[in-house]
Amino acid sequence: MMSPPNVHDAEPIPEAAREAIDALMRSGDLFRYTAPQDAPVSLLEAEFAELLGSRYALAVSSCSAALFLSLKALDLPRDARVLIPGFTFAAVPSAVIHADCIPVLCEVGENYRVDFADFAAKLDGVQAVIISHMRGHTSDMDAIMALCKACDLPVIEDAAHSLGTTWRGSNIGTIGRVGCFSFQSYKMINAGEGGILVTDDADLAARAVIMSGAYEHAWKKHKPDAELAAAFATWQNRLPLYNLRMNNLSAAVIRPQLSELARRVRDGLANHDYVAARLNSSANIEVPAPLEPERRAPDSIQFNLRGLDEAETRAFAASAEARGVKVQVFGLSRDNARAFWNWQFLPEQVELPQTRAMLMRACDVRLPVRLTREELDVIADILLSALAEVTGPVRAYGT
Repeated sequence: MMSPPNVHDAEPIPEAAREAIDALMRSGDLFRYTAPQDAPVSLLEAEFAELLGSRYALAVSSCSAALFLSLKALDLPRDARVLIPGFTFAAVPSAVIHADCIPVLCEVGENYRVDFADFAAKLDGVQAVIISHMRGHTSDMDAIMALCKACDLPVIEDAAHSLGTTWRGSNIGTIGRVGCFSFQSYKMINAGEGGILVTDDADLAARAVIMSGAYEHAWKKHKPDAELAAAFATWQNRLPLYNLRMNNLSAAVIRPQLSELARRVRDGLANHDYVAARLNSSANIEVPAPLEPERRAPDSIQFNLRGLDEAETRAFAASAEARGVKVQVFGLSRDNARAFWNWQFLPEQVELPQTRAMLMRACDVRLPVRLTREELDVIADILLSALAEVTGPVRAYGT
């Protein structure tokens, strides 16, 4: 068998980005508001909004910054309660706290999606909702949006892992009031760091732009339409500046990758589904199926272990790692930032037994979209062999 592939490197940067970076380095023009017009960040915002089908986009320093600005732009009162899934990255409750709000956690099911009964039960007294499409797994957005609309609650989509995913043909991130995306290295588009938010709400966009660091009249370089210009005029000098801007170097890295997105989504989904079919041949592994309206854009695979106790689960992960494939078991990986009990900064601690049980057997393995079929087979072979070492020979369902 060939050696395990390197899954740790991110997607390569196109040559066009290198040329743009060289030009920027020669000019020294790295600040997004220096140029009178068409700075790389401004061009990225226009291109990204068009790609997603949104009216407005704002590029910032990270997806965390985008989430924070979205909450601040909603003008929520201090100590507003914001409902979030119990399975998400620590940056999400952190953004809620940074915005002077209180995270309220709801249960997540074995398919990594919001438990709708617990979600509905916890809406009373909530002022906003963040839905994390965690690792690209989309919750039932029809049900969530219907309930939030009935309660007049704004929905923020944490789409950090979901660029390219669609729900009934609509881009994830465009269904709620605002959508937030990440350009961190292990996302579908790689800038090392960076984020962006999209919205059709002119008032929210204007508030977010100003608070991101568009001081004095820098907002004019966002080429506002009439509605956005009126909103800027309303909020000029009335909002604090948090200075969370993206710089031109990051935008120069991102822009040439936008045209690569469709191919990466196609290849990532094919890779995921191929490995999922192989892993699902085992009675001890379940890869949750997508919801019917969802078309995912994965660059990793998640699966649940069945019939293994904690010691066996740890032994499986150790065996796979010894063979060259790193398996992250969310609930067993020390100090994992996706395990809610490690968020000791929360003002209100809560126990989520269903989510905890899921995290104790939920596994995560990177599958970069650049992998070949042969490399995918190596990963699947290693995972199945590691499982067989713990449980005995691999058995297919029904045998």
